[in-house]
Amino acid sequence: MDEPNQLKDEGNAYFQSGEIDKAIESYTKATKLCKDKKLLAIIYRNRSACFLKKENYTNAASDASKAIDVDAADIKALFRRCQALEKLGKLDMAFKDVQRCATLEPKNKTFLETLRRLGAEIQAKLKTTFSTDSRVQNMFDILMDEEMEKDKREKAANNLIVLAREDAGAERIFQNNGVPLLMNMIESGKAEMVLASIRTLSGMCTGHKARTMAIIQMISIEKMCSIMAVDNEEIALASCNLFQCINDSLTCGDKRIYGKEEAMVLDASKDLKTILLSLLEMVGSKKVSGHGRDQALNLLTKNVPRKEKKEQDHTKTLFTIDHGLKKILKVCGQIPDLPDQLPMTENTQLIASVLLTKLYDDLKCDPERDNFRDVCDEYIKSKFDPKDMDRNIHAINVISGLLQGPFDVGNAMVGRQGVMEMMVALCGSDREVDQLVAVEALIHAASKMSRASFIITNGVSLLKDIYKKTKNEKIKIRALVGLCKLGSAGGDDYSMRQFAEGSTEKLAKQCRKWLCNPQIDTRTRKWAIEGLAYLTNDADVKDDFVEDEPAMKAMFELAKSKDKTILYAVACTLVNCTNSYEKKDIIPELVQLAKFSKQHVPEQHPKDKKDFIEKRIKRMLKAGVTSALTVMVKADSSILTDQTKELLSRVFLALSQDVKDRGTIVAHGGGKALIPLALEGTNPGKVKACHALAKIASVSNPEIAFPGERVYEVVRPLVTLLSTDKDGMENYEALKGLTNLAGFSEKLRVKIVKEKALPEIENYMFEDHDQIRRAATECMCNLVSCKEVQERYMQDGNDKLKLLVLLCGEDDEFLQIAAAGALAMLTAAQKKLCTKLTLVSTQWLEILQRLCLHDNPQVQHRGLVIIYNMLDSDDKELAKKLMECEILEILSVIGKAEDNPKRQAVIDVARTCLVKAMDLGLIKPFSSPS
Repeated sequence: MDEPNQLKDEGNAYFQSGEIDKAIESYTKATKLCKDKKLLAIIYRNRSACFLKKENYTNAASDASKAIDVDAADIKALFRRCQALEKLGKLDMAFKDVQRCATLEPKNKTFLETLRRLGAEIQAKLKTTFSTDSRVQNMFDILMDEEMEKDKREKAANNLIVLAREDAGAERIFQNNGVPLLMNMIESGKAEMVLASIRTLSGMCTGHKARTMAIIQMISIEKMCSIMAVDNEEIALASCNLFQCINDSLTCGDKRIYGKEEAMVLDASKDLKTILLSLLEMVGSKKVSGHGRDQALNLLTKNVPRKEKKEQDHTKTLFTIDHGLKKILKVCGQIPDLPDQLPMTENTQLIASVLLTKLYDDLKCDPERDNFRDVCDEYIKSKFDPKDMDRNIHAINVISGLLQGPFDVGNAMVGRQGVMEMMVALCGSDREVDQLVAVEALIHAASKMSRASFIITNGVSLLKDIYKKTKNEKIKIRALVGLCKLGSAGGDDYSMRQFAEGSTEKLAKQCRKWLCNPQIDTRTRKWAIEGLAYLTNDADVKDDFVEDEPAMKAMFELAKSKDKTILYAVACTLVNCTNSYEKKDIIPELVQLAKFSKQHVPEQHPKDKKDFIEKRIKRMLKAGVTSALTVMVKADSSILTDQTKELLSRVFLALSQDVKDRGTIVAHGGGKALIPLALEGTNPGKVKACHALAKIASVSNPEIAFPGERVYEVVRPLVTLLSTDKDGMENYEALKGLTNLAGFSEKLRVKIVKEKALPEIENYMFEDHDQIRRAATECMCNLVSCKEVQERYMQDGNDKLKLLVLLCGEDDEFLQIAAAGALAMLTAAQKKLCTKLTLVSTQWLEILQRLCLHDNPQVQHRGLVIIYNMLDSDDKELAKKLMECEILEILSVIGKAEDNPKRQAVIDVARTCLVKAMDLGLIKPFSSPS
């Protein structure tokens, strides 16, 4: 018995001192050891109070209920459960608990006040419910009345959507026969009515498993798929969102606590399986529009592969491969120029390739990967037919899709006997479509150096031949891109050029010419950017391209177009032009060793030096690169892959290197565009985006750079840069950015504290590096006006206050300004800290005197404010001690000085200190003899 009691007392002590997490830990240990029911009830009741403090209302109600099960008249437990239930929105249940409390203690004012308040809230809720019912009915009447004005119908549709987003509103619509009425709106076939209905259904399905399952039964998954299949981009997108809301509610998105009702909620696995099979059916169906197919592929990409590799269950991926891989390959193999093909958009095949990559990457072992390859191999073999050229080019196009997706699988297919021969044969075909498909496949196959070297020996002459002989611009440009790709196989290594001097510049010039020609179709101009993406590895090409402003602007306009398959090529080109790709540090000793052993040593092009890069960046900013980047960031997630996001982050970081350019980036929306890049993508990409955000946040007005609520989203990315595994420059700029944000508003200071930035900032205040230490101290100076920060300095058993006092004694003036500023604000806000300040260091008086005698008026002013705060701290002994030392002499000298605009603030504070000392009776006013 002793140990549970001991743990309970320990928990109580932690609770009293405000260490709630430790209190919960102690109580939890006690519950596991305690056998006495009465003691256990007390422990649960106490832990309930902790959960209330932590705003974990579900657990607070649960613990209070366990205590009530032992003693139904436990008044503390009843009231705690009442408080938790009220926060959870269960007002009627909360009312019953407080009613019981008021019965047990009829004179308790808190219980009576809560009883009155909850009663009024329940009445108001009932009133709202009845008025909501009539409003819902009224909205449907307006929507179904064809003679009603268009404006009124649009307003009613929007109101219905807004109402459905709130749980109470969604329930009212559902209870008022809303689903059949929404179906009637869909059946009308009018686009705006269909959109309003789907968006309302999305709201009704969000976060409510039981209601979602009921809606599925009433509408049917087949009907939802048929809506998504229509040839209307907005309707397809809205239907995709509806399916996503349904999936989230049926899997993990439903956060509500059902309690005993849980058993009544049906198993959702059957519905989820039906949805998956229906989406796979849509992928290969001719009845589905291009937009519908895109959204079906998007849903599969988002929901089939595991979110985290540590999750064990990947059965959805295996199921999709077994039942749908061939359908996805069928999409990859479509040739838009041939008759009888599946309806597609410009983006469909790239989305299919991305899905193939995600499925392949989600596999766990070699047998699973072998099976994936076997299915692909079997599908491609089944399409090869010597008598049917259409089937052959379908098979080659599938390989192209695999090369753009899981490259290893595509590469394995290219290596199969007869495939490369078929590509070469198709290049020599008389049909334009055969040549197009074959050349594109050759381009995709040359993505790796080893494969490129094979094609350099086998395919360069073929591509040159096609380029010279064909009069068809579409084929000519693709052959050129093939040559570009092979010409750039050595990357940016100046000594590894594949073609003769000047050849790459000629190829690039031709690409720029096609890019600027609006007469050529977008799909063909896109290939010109593909060519530049490879050729811009060459520094001469970069320089020529950046100086050709019309070509740059043409590329930026294409990046903003509906065809988003171009994004990766544009991003690669921009990364090459800004030299923001990953570079290995070259160690001079190893270079010498490599030369001695006659090994290849990479050489840097003269135009890849810093001053050339800076000139290129200035030109790109002038041409409008930032607005193009902001549009690219908004692209659909399936097209904007994590790799593309990383490239965009690298470009943003390169653009924001010069402080003078950051205003231009902000003016074109770059600040807002960086936030999603900092939160999602590859780890290196997120770090680069966070670093670019930090650079912008450190020098910009947060209100302009991140308007509205976005400014609060910037805090977390900056805090992530404070971890010790990031480099010093990232730490420094993150601290500068947080300093700027912390000086902006109290809400932002609270947000920084909530993101657990304080321990990291405090660590950097101990840093050896002068600039990082100064930045951390400046950040803390801007945070100390926050109450939670002040409480940390009030706590005993740490050196936080001592560190600030000692930093005031450093030689770095900027560091002194920050540390003394923080001390001045802390001692003004918390009088107890004035006394504590004298106990943390024996040097406190000497340091204060140094501050008061400092040459810099800013440092001196802060020192004098600290003196005033100490005189005003209600500690007479401390005030007396100050007036008995040299401080009085210092104050007298400064106070007697003549008024001086440059030092007036200092003189005024010194005089205020002397007046305060006189008020306290510590000194007498000087009076001349009569």
